Amino acid sequence: MTEGVGISAMRERPSWDEYFMEIAGLVASRSTCLRGQVGCVIVKDRRILSTGYNGAPAGVPHCSEVGCRRAQEGIPSGERAEMCRGVHAEQNAIIQGARHGIVLLGAVAYITTRPCNLCAKMMINAGIEEIIFDDEYPDEMSRHLLKEAGVFCHRLKRGGLRLQKGEIEQKKVRDDT
Repeated sequence: MTEGVGISAMRERPSWDEYFMEIAGLVASRSTCLRGQVGCVIVKDRRILSTGYNGAPAGVPHCSEVGCRRAQEGIPSGERAEMCRGVHAEQNAIIQGARHGIVLLGAVAYITTRPCNLCAKMMINAGIEEIIFDDEYPDEMSRHLLKEAGVFCHRLKRGGLRLQKGEIEQKKVRDDT
């Protein structure tokens, strides 16, 4: 490192939200789902409490090994969730917290995809107060329940594009070339 030049002069640090969302993307890379990889990181006071990714339950063959019944039957995303052998990323993150005695009350969930209806209900009951997500998911009931429960939801695109309350803020991009 050049003498007298701090780390901030070399690169821009990500915000805490960007940092945890990038980690959620890395968590998603562990997914064994053939249709989509989702990751969830649950955080409180800037500390990671729990993580989860979507895939088959522990001890059960992965979809990558046995195939995807929903894909084989042509079931669209967002429909007939009971036909899926996988556990959602948010569910796995809540389950991992419970298995290890971690209280999620008042936490923030960083998720690579907006939660479905079932996951939204679980996060409401777990006491998660804020959800920050990257990609959209077509579930109006989820949006309605989270709003009704007072869970603050907003979108943060990995890579720095933040979408909140209909406004777009572009993160400064530093060109180091």
